[in-house]
Amino acid sequence: MRRLACWLLDSGPVLVLAAIAGAGSFTHIHDTASEHGQTGWMAWAVAVCVDMTCVMAARERQRDAKTGRVRSGPVSWPTLVLAGGVVLSLAANLHQAEPSVWGWLVAATPAGAFLIAVSMLERRAAASRPAPAPVTVTASAAPVPTPPMPELTPATDDGPEPAAGPSPALVTFARRVAGEHHTKHGAPITPELLRARLGVSDQLAAELLRTLHAVPQPAR
Repeated sequence: MRRLACWLLDSGPVLVLAAIAGAGSFTHIHDTASEHGQTGWMAWAVAVCVDMTCVMAARERQRDAKTGRVRSGPVSWPTLVLAGGVVLSLAANLHQAEPSVWGWLVAATPAGAFLIAVSMLERRAAASRPAPAPVTVTASAAPVPTPPMPELTPATDDGPEPAAGPSPALVTFARRVAGEHHTKHGAPITPELLRARLGVSDQLAAELLRTLHAVPQPAR
């Protein structure tokens, strides 16, 4: 309710001006049409056509601005229609005027006021649309290198490859741990103790012990 009241206070005077000016211009067009053979309802139809053409052309101009439509010539079609409607309205108003400067000015006032009111409403409607936010494109400082694809080795049909044994470095470290344990305790190290000392799985610890037993310690 408060928003409606604010809108009426803001746009009400312009709407009232448009209504009064349109009614004055409408009457002059009706009288001119009646004097030139368009009697009865045809005179009212001519007046409605002229004034509503101006309103329709103003709305089309507003829609073109909203959609960003680019005109193909120096003047858009709605602008040309609006100018034609204004010329017809001014001509009818001046025809009903007293043949003097003041008479022409007073008779042209309703048509001019109607045109100003319509342009004010069109301007307000165009200003109420928020402007689109500019899109900022930030370029990266350096291109991110793409990691190379690993080279694919074709599979062979020679059967499964034998599993590789423990690495030499791990075998050397396990031999040193086993030797320290034998020197300290006078007994070979067990798979459980070797697994705990090296932090490996039970299977790897047992395989390391088998490797130590199979490969004699090199002479120093």
